[in-house]
Amino acid sequence: MNPSQAENPPPASPSGVLDRALALAAFLRARCPWDAAQTPLSLQPYLLEEAHEAARAIAAGDAHALRDELGDLLLNLAFQVVMAEEAGTFGREDVVRGVEQKMRRRHPHLHGEPHEPWDAIKARERAERGAAETILEAVPTGLDPLSRAYRVQARVAEFGFDWSDWRGAWDKVREEVDEVGHELEAGDFAKLEEELGDLLFAVVNLVRLAEAHPTSALSRANEKFARRFNALEALAAERGVVFGQATLEELDRLWDEVKRRERGGGGTPRAEQG
Repeated sequence: MNPSQAENPPPASPSGVLDRALALAAFLRARCPWDAAQTPLSLQPYLLEEAHEAARAIAAGDAHALRDELGDLLLNLAFQVVMAEEAGTFGREDVVRGVEQKMRRRHPHLHGEPHEPWDAIKARERAERGAAETILEAVPTGLDPLSRAYRVQARVAEFGFDWSDWRGAWDKVREEVDEVGHELEAGDFAKLEEELGDLLFAVVNLVRLAEAHPTSALSRANEKFARRFNALEALAAERGVVFGQATLEELDRLWDEVKRRERGGGGTPRAEQG
């Protein structure tokens, strides 16, 4: 390995650009009572929200929205760094140096060393820290539950613990649906929550084996429902139907009409929301 490769990290961003975001966060902390009162934990929901908004803009292919959402996300990250500096736990140099060192360790082939699989590198890092080696340890614990279910299932599948195809997962979904139905009839809502969790987990597995991603699939379903409901609301206003006073049957008829219009005049009776 060339010694200069070890000493010189990849080119940094233009000097001062990211520091401006940190300076802005520090300014707001110093001048705004609301910002000054925040803690890393109180700002956590906003950090997650902005990350999801950025992901949504990426999925939509909306470059203008992505630019704005990345700015919001960057400000939230800057707040976390500035608050850590205020508390004396770590600083911006520690953050950047840490990620530089990690990426160098995990890309040895870029520094004149033999290529090594990513998982093997991470396993060695865990061993060096004295951490116990388990298969699921490689799955981040901070993911949202839907993404974590997908990653857990994909991880164990690497070691052969998986259905041979989607049919096994489909049978499992139907089994879990029956169990949910049983608990609904029994009225045991503590047990019902457990069975609903099992059903959601099984559905995620089916989605994975259908070569889709649950967060993407659910995001599309959310957008479709919102689009159709907005159209339903407009159609109700056009027909003089008042929400809160209309019957479910009246709203169902409007919902069916919205779906027929969206499908170009075709459609089927309202047997399903989708």
